[in-house]
Amino acid sequence: MESFSILKRRKPNLLPGFGLSLGFTMLYISLLVLLPLSMIFFHTISMGWKDFWETISEPRVVASYKLSFGASFAAALINAVFGVLIAWVLVRYHFLGKRIADGLVDLPFALPTAVAGISLTTLYTPNGWIGQFLGFKIAYTPIGIIIALTFIGLPFVVRMVQPVLQNIDEEIEEASASLGASRLQTFIKVIFPQILPAIITGFSLAFARALGEYGSVVFIAGNIPMRTEITPLLIMTKLEQYDYAGATAIAMVMLVISFILLLLINLFQWWMNRKFVHS
Repeated sequence: MESFSILKRRKPNLLPGFGLSLGFTMLYISLLVLLPLSMIFFHTISMGWKDFWETISEPRVVASYKLSFGASFAAALINAVFGVLIAWVLVRYHFLGKRIADGLVDLPFALPTAVAGISLTTLYTPNGWIGQFLGFKIAYTPIGIIIALTFIGLPFVVRMVQPVLQNIDEEIEEASASLGASRLQTFIKVIFPQILPAIITGFSLAFARALGEYGSVVFIAGNIPMRTEITPLLIMTKLEQYDYAGATAIAMVMLVISFILLLLINLFQWWMNRKFVHS
């Protein structure tokens, strides 16, 4: 009876073998994520504070920070707007070639980034198929960088918003219309609050993806110091010069700033989810 009561008081695990599964999970994350990231801090510490500050505060490096974060934010913002539009069309409308269009959304995932960079550069150079008809320069400017980052980040917002839209019952929209609300009012007050968490998630994923992008940007950027030189290119340059400490110092700044920004975005998303649940 006593042993039976002890077993009865125990709370059963939700997952069988939870302890073993947790151990493998932590080992897997440590080997693939925590250990490589710790090497960045290890190499940076060997520099000393003075050399570290001189490396990360060079005008050329600071200019690359501004370009990388600014272009990544602009590209993620563009994807947040047009990604919702594309997801809406794919969910709400039926047209010829819909499955092809839906498959093309994932093309940036499968396409090698170097191929994407060469293709975009060929299109937007002054003599390119599109660039020759424009009255301003796109390739080898920050605008070209934003286009490349927008291209590689497009699937994140679409794939985050699309399933949420599919789960929204169209009867809710019909009820809103029957109460006299216009289409714009229905979207803003009924649909948008439900897809906002997914938009924020897609935005943060596209932003994080753009920050570390190299292959598709290095060709169209032109790599002009102080103008179109991104931070990943500077890291690669220092690695080619065997300046591992300098490369890890710049990488650590990118890592810390990215972590803080993503943390703030996740906190904002958590606050929005909590607000939506209690409303």
